[in-house]
Amino acid sequence: MMLIFFDEGNRANFFPLTLTRPTADLRIGILKISEKWLHYFPSNCAYKTAAYLSAKFPFITEEKNLFINGSVFPDDRLATAVDNLQQGQALYKNNVLIALPLNNTNAQAFSESDLEIYERIDYELDILSINYPEDIFKHNHIALNADFELLTKGKTSAPLSSTNTVIGSNIFVEEGVQAECSTFNTQNGPIYLGKNSQVWEGTNIRGGLALCHDAQIKMGAKIYGATTIGPHSRVGGEINNAVIWGNSSKGHDGYLGNAVLGEWCNLGADTNNSNLKNNYAEVKLWDYESQRFRKTGMQFCGLIMADHAKCSINTMFNTGTVVGVSANIFGSGFPRNFIPDFSWGGAQGLEVYSLIKMFETANLVYPRRGLVFNDQEKAILAHIFEITQKFRRF
Repeated sequence: MMLIFFDEGNRANFFPLTLTRPTADLRIGILKISEKWLHYFPSNCAYKTAAYLSAKFPFITEEKNLFINGSVFPDDRLATAVDNLQQGQALYKNNVLIALPLNNTNAQAFSESDLEIYERIDYELDILSINYPEDIFKHNHIALNADFELLTKGKTSAPLSSTNTVIGSNIFVEEGVQAECSTFNTQNGPIYLGKNSQVWEGTNIRGGLALCHDAQIKMGAKIYGATTIGPHSRVGGEINNAVIWGNSSKGHDGYLGNAVLGEWCNLGADTNNSNLKNNYAEVKLWDYESQRFRKTGMQFCGLIMADHAKCSINTMFNTGTVVGVSANIFGSGFPRNFIPDFSWGGAQGLEVYSLIKMFETANLVYPRRGLVFNDQEKAILAHIFEITQKFRRF
């Protein structure tokens, strides 16, 4: 069976995070949304997404296919309801399509505008889904708890060095973890230490925390939940309720809170973000679709940073700042609350960060993780450069 994740019409809500990926490729908790579903339905997977992403996230069908809404999280009851679907049936929650089994012929012709022919099954129980970027850190506590149970059920934790102090018992250590002389408090949430991850001396952690495989926490860090550190990422300083995806670095002192960092991001030393306005007012975030700032309904909301974005030492991000793909920020003062994709500069002014310069940097960064910045990645970024040109009104 092929598990096919579709962008349920709301992929643009997550820009700039989903400019470089389908919705199901978003990480929240410990796993990506696609990985959560694959735990319930072990199989091959494919994506029904934007055409320019299809080389990296291909659309492939088999004789039996199960279409899954990429913004919805599974649990035991929802997975059972999906598994019970028959050909010709479609599962909905509040008029939103969740899942649909299709044979190969119908899968090839799948369109959300032609769903009237399928028998509608309404799911009566609650589900967890996301609709906007801030939902990723907002719901990270729930997702982290669920993933912790999913990944550790029936397994035995590896031992943790006796030089550490553990408060509570809700901690799971995968093989190859290195952690010394640190404190782990699990009373407010679980702590998951992924395979070959490292916690350096003097770190204080208050759960929940997901430290994914091959990620590192540097000496003296202060981390409290619910926080996710993605694979091959390195962090230090103070972090609160942030989700950092793979291959990104916040390696030095500075505060990151109520935030999402994409892949291949780098925060310079002493970078800080505000997550609360001085007047305690509701935070607004830039919305790509309406091209204006959208009310979030949240009092605490910090930084949303897309893939390949970077900033220099002593960067100060104001409350509710959105940083686009491949933006490069530097200089004194607060840069504006929306920094367009492929911007170069800061509070003193912005100019276009050319594709050639961006590619030169990526060609140096990828080998640091043992990867190659290939033509597939270049084509995706070149397309994003074109479609985001309208935001670079410098």
